[in-house]
Amino acid sequence: MSVITINSEKCKKDGICVAECPLGIIGQTDSEHIPELLPGTDEMCISCGHCVAVCPHGALSHNKMAPEDCPPVKKDLLLSPEQVEYFIRSRRSIRVYKEQGVDKNILLKLIELAMYAPSGHNSQAVDWRIVYDRDEVQRYTGMVIDWMRYMIEKKSPFVEQLHLDMIVKTWESGKDTISRNAPHLVIVHGAKADVTAVDACIIAMTYFEFAAPSFGLGGCWGGFFNTAINAWKPLKEALGIPEGHNANGMMMVGYPEFKYHRLPLRNDPRVEIL
Repeated sequence: MSVITINSEKCKKDGICVAECPLGIIGQTDSEHIPELLPGTDEMCISCGHCVAVCPHGALSHNKMAPEDCPPVKKDLLLSPEQVEYFIRSRRSIRVYKEQGVDKNILLKLIELAMYAPSGHNSQAVDWRIVYDRDEVQRYTGMVIDWMRYMIEKKSPFVEQLHLDMIVKTWESGKDTISRNAPHLVIVHGAKADVTAVDACIIAMTYFEFAAPSFGLGGCWGGFFNTAINAWKPLKEALGIPEGHNANGMMMVGYPEFKYHRLPLRNDPRVEIL
């Protein structure tokens, strides 16, 4: 059975699905014929859903998604350029969190939304870990400190470059500048052998962060933590990151303690038009 079927009564033979298929596996002899999957290309389909989404007549079905299962685009909910600019410029990295925890279902909903992020070849090569318990967040953060102490002992050049000695001293004084006392951590990881995994994870985590404010939440990327996962075996094993996988992003998440009242400035972009 073909991965796509086309309702001949609904199809207008306009060739939109042919033009939009990313892999070019839908063909059409001419405007008098209904489009069809090219012979021998079933296995090439990446199940992206472009063909189902783009057909204005609901004539094309994929074996993994029918048009009636895909909600229609609501034009009144689409953002204007002004709204997009405000949304992007008002995003802040949150480093001070309320004590209040976040409902697990909200975190799972954010992950569900993040899975709509683009990925190479529609691989969706992203696996997620949530460190939900606050005490566990601090325990794992302590393991990041263990890695930093090891790096200091080995006199790694990264110690001076990243000021690891200062971070350790700050931790020992009772202040957490790694996980920022966030109530929860979210980690994305993917298979080292999958060439799409790194970008897919980073883009998905970006979607996660962009979606968080709509639930009243904020996040902050945790570079030290993510680096330590891949460099410090005890931490990687404790988190249950599978063998053959790398962490490709960690984010603190919670309810911001403070509100921001202005949009700060940024440098002008450095652009060359070729």
